[in-house]
Amino acid sequence: MKYKRILLKLSGESLMGDGKYGIDSKMLTKYSTEINEIIEQGIEVAIVIGGGNIYRGIQSEGAGFDRVQGDFMGMLATIINGMALQSALESINVQTRLLTAIRMEQVAEPYIRRKAMRHLQKGRVVIFGGGTGNPYFTTDTAATLRAIEVEADVILKGTRVDGIYTADPEKDPTATKYETISFDEVFQKKLNIMDLTAFTLCQENNLPIKVFNMNEKGNLIKVCKGENVGTLVNFEFKEK
Repeated sequence: MKYKRILLKLSGESLMGDGKYGIDSKMLTKYSTEINEIIEQGIEVAIVIGGGNIYRGIQSEGAGFDRVQGDFMGMLATIINGMALQSALESINVQTRLLTAIRMEQVAEPYIRRKAMRHLQKGRVVIFGGGTGNPYFTTDTAATLRAIEVEADVILKGTRVDGIYTADPEKDPTATKYETISFDEVFQKKLNIMDLTAFTLCQENNLPIKVFNMNEKGNLIKVCKGENVGTLVNFEFKEK
């Protein structure tokens, strides 16, 4: 395997399936099965999930909230998603721990770095909920921060496209895909991969990012094996 310890970043929207909001049990089953495949190969797995499937569902009803209140609602949404994924993983006998940046002992452990690393060493899937625990930070930033703290080898950003393109492939049919691209190249071309805070953290801490299509069956284990799937954001630009 190419990686020993990974942090998998999933969007909340990825859990919606064909719905407009909420959680699709079929997507939970699909992701759990694929995560179990890499666990069986001895890879240590940490996960951060966004909350857009729940919080944006509330927004769509026309309710208005200030930024701080809205961000805390989004953090709570990530914990709901984390609990759902935890249940799905445990239903197939995968040991998990849900750690949150917002204290709620009845449902999850408070985030403590040493405990998180110990869980990973014991082969448990660690799900980080509650973002960073602070407003004004995205789950991309939370994922990057946690990946650095637990010394992950890479961030695997599971999306609905199969990598990074010169333009949005859903809007521009002439867009071409990068197999490898440097951090500097991403900045120069103003490619939208993560928010700037998260991306800068990755660059400053030499943490590579792999962007790939999580919805394509078998892609997760292929990425972990080092196969040519998705796009790798690394330190030296070498376009193939």
